[in-house]
Order: sequence, then C-alpha cells, then structure tokens
Amino acid sequence: MAEHRMTELLTLLRPYWQQHPDLSLSEVMTQLAKEAGFQGPLAEVSDDMLIYQLKMRQEKQEAMIPGLAKDCEPDFKTALLKARGIIK
Repeated sequence: MAEHRMTELLTLLRPYWQQHPDLSLSEVMTQLAKEAGFQGPLAEVSDDMLIYQLKMRQEKQEAMIPGLAKDCEPDFKTALLKARGIIK
C-alpha cells in the first residue's frame, strides 16, 4: 500500500516540478502545502494531502472530490431506494 502511494505521489509530482524547475523539492512541497491551506510544519504534511492537492489543483473550486463523485446520486428518490436495497 505504501509503495503504491509513493508511486502515485511521484507520478503526480513530476509534471508539477517540471513546471517549476527552479525550485528545490522542499520549496515545491512548501508551495503545494500553502496552496492546500496547510499551515503546520512541513514535516507534518501527509502524502495523502499532497496527492489530493496535486490531483485537484487543476479542477474548479466547486468540483466534486473524485472518490465521492462515483457514489453521488443526482436524484434523492433514487439514492433513497438504493440505500434501502430496493434498486441496485
């Protein structure tokens, strides 16, 4: 699991870092943390926060989180019937 997370983070980080070649890795991480609104020490920035920030930074502010979008039902009646197991 940790290896998958590292691979995903490095894959997402590469194009961002290539856009900012003048920055060091710690400067890139600091910039991403600030974009995400993180105010703590850089050592406390989680991999998941960086992955999320790199994935969502190109999306509109009101864009739905990808993991939640797959479960979203636009119709309340359909969502209720699915929750009760009446329809699939």
